[in-house]
Amino acid sequence: MSNRAEIIIIGGGVIGSSIAYHLLKDGFTGKILVFEKDGLYEFASTPRSAGGFRQLYTTEINMQLSKYSLQIYKDFSKTMAMDGEEVEIDFKQRGYLFLATEKMMGKFENHLKLQNKNGINSQLLQNNDLLNIIPELNITDLAGGLYCAESGYLDPYSVMQGYIKNAKNLGAEYIYQGIDSLITEQDIIKGARLIDGTEYFAPIIVNCAGAWASILSEKAGLPLPVVPLPRQIFQFDIKQPLKKYLPLTMDPTGVYFRHEGEKFISGYAEEIEPGIDFKWRRSAFVEHIWPVLANRIKNFENAKIERGWSGLYDFNTVDHNAILGEYPNMKGYFVAFGFSGHGMQQAPAVGKCLSELIRTGKYETIDLTPLRVERFAEKQLIIEDAIY
Repeated sequence: MSNRAEIIIIGGGVIGSSIAYHLLKDGFTGKILVFEKDGLYEFASTPRSAGGFRQLYTTEINMQLSKYSLQIYKDFSKTMAMDGEEVEIDFKQRGYLFLATEKMMGKFENHLKLQNKNGINSQLLQNNDLLNIIPELNITDLAGGLYCAESGYLDPYSVMQGYIKNAKNLGAEYIYQGIDSLITEQDIIKGARLIDGTEYFAPIIVNCAGAWASILSEKAGLPLPVVPLPRQIFQFDIKQPLKKYLPLTMDPTGVYFRHEGEKFISGYAEEIEPGIDFKWRRSAFVEHIWPVLANRIKNFENAKIERGWSGLYDFNTVDHNAILGEYPNMKGYFVAFGFSGHGMQQAPAVGKCLSELIRTGKYETIDLTPLRVERFAEKQLIIEDAIY
C-alpha cells in the first residue's frame, strides 16, 4: 500500500536527507518516505544558515562529529556526483578564528590542549600573529586567538540538495506535505497523520523537523527541551577590499563575520524571544553589529548593508547540543534535532551514525550515546565551553 513504509522521516532538510541517503547507501532495502512541508525550502533552516564549519569544540563527541564530517565535505563534490556531474558545495577552507581578549586566553589554552589531544589541528595565536591572517585587524584590545586552518564555510543549500538528489536516486520518496501529528499505540510508534488528515504508517519514524520537531513531539506527549529560536544574518559590501579572504571570524563580543563571495555576511547571538519569526531588522545591524565591525576592521566603517534574512535554530535550552537516538518508552521513534546551529556541520556524521543505529541497533562509526535523549533525566549533560 502506498501509505505504508518501513521508515518515515519527518523533515527533508540536510539532517533528514543525510539519514535517508546513508540508510539506502548502507544497504537498507525497505521503503523510505521523507515528508517535507516546505517544498521550495523557502523557510527551511538549512539554506538560511551561515554555512560555517568548525572543529573548535571542547567536548569529545562534538570534535568527533566535526572530524568525520570534515573528511566528507572535503570530497563531497566528487563522492556525491551524479551522472558525472559534481555537486559543488563551495567549501572554502579559509579557517575558523576565535579572537580573544587577555581574559579569554587561559580558557583558549585549555581548549587547545583538548583539541590537539583529539586530533584537531588548532593553534593558539598571539595578537601580532593575527595580522598574518587579517592584515587590517584592530588588535589593540586583543591578546590573540584560537585558529583552525582546516575549517571554514560552505554553501548549505548545495549540501542539502546533494543529499536530496542522491537519496532520491537511491529510492527515497519525498512527499511535500506537512505532518500534523504522530500516531502511537501505547508505547509503540505507528505512523504519522498529515495536516489534511491522511495517515501514513511505518514501524520506524525519525523526527528531523528542526525548529518544528519539538512541537510535533510534544503534541504526542514526548517532550524535549528544544525551542525555535530566530537568528538574523546580514549581507554587506565595502568600498575598500580586504587584502586577504577572511576565515569565519568570531569577535569577543559574539559578532561573527566572513566573506560571502566578494562581499560579507555577519550575525550575532542576539537575546531574543523563542518563536517562529522570519523578519529581519536593519536596526539590529546598525545598532549591534556595525559598531563592532567598524571597530575591528577599519574597512568595515563604510559597510553598505545589502540584504538580510532570518532563520531558525532548533535550540536545545538545556545543554545546546543535538539530541539523537530512540526516544525511551516509545519503540520505533527516533529523534535527530536540537542542534542549536550545528546541524549543517554535523549532518554527514549524524546521517551515517543514525543509519547504523536504525539498521543494526548500535553505533559503529562514532558512539553517539552521549547525545541520547535520556541524558537529561540522567543528569549526564554535554556542556560545550565554546558555544556560539
